Amino acid sequence: MPSASGSATPDSLSGEAPDGVPSTAEAALETLDRHFGFREFRHGQLPVVEALAEGRDALVVMPTGGGKSLCYQLPALMLDGVTLVVSPLIALMKDQVDALDRRGIPATVINSTLSLPEQRDRLRQMREGAYKLVYIAPERFRSEAFCQSLREVPVALLAIDEAHCLSQWGHDFRPDYLRLGQARQAMGNPQTAGFTATATPEVRRDIIEILGLADPFITVTGFSRPNLSFRVTQCDNHAQKYQRLEALVEEHGTGIVYCATRKRVEEVSDSLTSLGVKLVAYHGGMDDREREEAQNAFLNRERDVAVATNAFGMGIDRSDVRFVAHFDVPGSPEAYYQEAGRAGRDGEPGFCELLFNYADTSTQEFFIEGANPPPSLIRHVYDILRAHATEGEALVPIRDLAASVGAKNDMGVSSALSILGRHGHIMRFDVAGERTRGTRLLRPDVSGARLELDEAALMEKSRRDHAKLESMVKYAYEAGCRQEWMLHYFGEEESSPCGTCDQCVGRHSGSLRSLTESELLLVQKALAGVARASRRTSTGWEPRFGKGKIVQMLTGSQASEVISAGLDQLSTYGILKAEGTAFVYALLNELEKSGLLLTERGAYPLVALTSRGAEAMRGGRDFRMHWPETAPAAHPAKTRKGKSGKTPVVLREVGFDAALFEKMRALRLRLAKEQGNLPAFAIFTDKTLEALTRLRPQTIEQGLTIPGIGTAKAERFLAPFLELIREH
Repeated sequence: MPSASGSATPDSLSGEAPDGVPSTAEAALETLDRHFGFREFRHGQLPVVEALAEGRDALVVMPTGGGKSLCYQLPALMLDGVTLVVSPLIALMKDQVDALDRRGIPATVINSTLSLPEQRDRLRQMREGAYKLVYIAPERFRSEAFCQSLREVPVALLAIDEAHCLSQWGHDFRPDYLRLGQARQAMGNPQTAGFTATATPEVRRDIIEILGLADPFITVTGFSRPNLSFRVTQCDNHAQKYQRLEALVEEHGTGIVYCATRKRVEEVSDSLTSLGVKLVAYHGGMDDREREEAQNAFLNRERDVAVATNAFGMGIDRSDVRFVAHFDVPGSPEAYYQEAGRAGRDGEPGFCELLFNYADTSTQEFFIEGANPPPSLIRHVYDILRAHATEGEALVPIRDLAASVGAKNDMGVSSALSILGRHGHIMRFDVAGERTRGTRLLRPDVSGARLELDEAALMEKSRRDHAKLESMVKYAYEAGCRQEWMLHYFGEEESSPCGTCDQCVGRHSGSLRSLTESELLLVQKALAGVARASRRTSTGWEPRFGKGKIVQMLTGSQASEVISAGLDQLSTYGILKAEGTAFVYALLNELEKSGLLLTERGAYPLVALTSRGAEAMRGGRDFRMHWPETAPAAHPAKTRKGKSGKTPVVLREVGFDAALFEKMRALRLRLAKEQGNLPAFAIFTDKTLEALTRLRPQTIEQGLTIPGIGTAKAERFLAPFLELIREH
């Protein structure tokens, strides 16, 4: 299977041209100048244009902003006949057609906004050669009659945008795309090219197989976006996320904030609007007109911030987006990298930030469960349809189906219907005058129990979707270069640190490193302590305690809650006693940032050992981390120098005091109001307050040894807390 990596030369593809006849490359440059006003191609475009102009099938993986559209628009002008462009968004089609019209290139669309007579008229004009490019929505290919009518059209090229939607292993699989392979056959197998910004090697193979591409030209021009800076901000709550969003908007001005749900879009929009940010909101609950108005307001620069679900931005051609923030964790690295890549399309610096809280993964878990219904549910849905069918047809709303099968997630029922359709058991159809769609059973005599389903493939897809989410969590906890991690994920092994992400130039600049033998031993002891305090299951370790109790156990605390929980009976009890509580707190924090531990959020935050942490506990060294700044000197001891370096500071664990903790929270709230309604966590976080209650510092010098209390905060806020401790 021939391939290229963006390095193919014109001669290697075009060969020698007869005397007096311009080469393909020369003809392409002349067409580029005449119709688009450009004198040269962007990196990776020319080899694609040449391959398509010479009649080859192709698979093109090119990063967002790399100029994929021109790679099929220009060959369309060089080929005899019409180029069909399959595109998933109506707004994107209109945007592209309007741009082509302004250049004098005849183009049009066929989608759900047209009546049947209008579609027939467009098909007639296509047969007569009135257009060079026609954008078609993928759902049009549901109709066999439509596919057959295209046989009468002189199709020069079938260009499929967002081709990753073809593959069920991709991050945005769409059943309508799956029909394109059959549609291509019905059209007589015209020359075909798939285009996508994000596709793993596995997804690329799937695209080629589904479309039936013959000896395709394959090019992957690289996933690296050197003008983008990536950052992950760990957030304990939404208040911290809103504070960070406000700073991003203030600093960068123009950007997109992605949210996982419609409800979150509305919440974030309301919050930013209250701060005076002029924005547009975009989600699936809006009608077509509202979404188009919102998108146009952003594209026309009437609004500089968009708060949206993931559908917004697919093909958005606004080059000056300076930041992309994700309020919620996306479901996969593919989705994240594609969405983040909408920043900096003009080549100027762009900033991509994930506001991460592990608890947010529950939303994506909900989506994954909805997209991957178990075979038992699929068969149950089918039996309900059979029971309601008249002459093989049933008209049952999805919500009623969900109630009948006892499903909490309507999405799972919708997915079950799609799976039944892909397996050839049902056909969905529009019902005139009804808001719901009907279902035609293709073999109504077959019961659900006897349905032929590829259960192994269904379970494998569920497994992979969960693995993608787990990969996104690993990215969030990654201690190395963010962009290098992404490049490795997409199969680019030859890469180096970007030098611009938070890990490359953050506050620990230069300190990310491998560990010495003595440091590795301390890490293994800490990880072993977390493991011993957890419950071992068939899939890993189930957490039982929060970070505070883990620290108490590791440092040998004799507090009543440690004894009553039986933590003093563990083999790791007191194993890090010599290191001191402050250091162990800091160590666990760094282990979490490095992805060796994670905190599962819920009613109580519990510390869990990750698979990477389990490997490190057993001696694995395939990780780097920031060594805690509060680390002891060469020989650890209970007493250590204060930050002034003058007097030794002694901190002893005295146990958690709930009453004192609540007094501290009340004091923090009062101080926050006195400081002009600061967010409470901007003074001290709950973790810092907890450490204060356990260690009870009496002086500023002692307080400075506690994680979360630096010199500036100590000078501004620490004194009243010390006074409260003394009074208590």
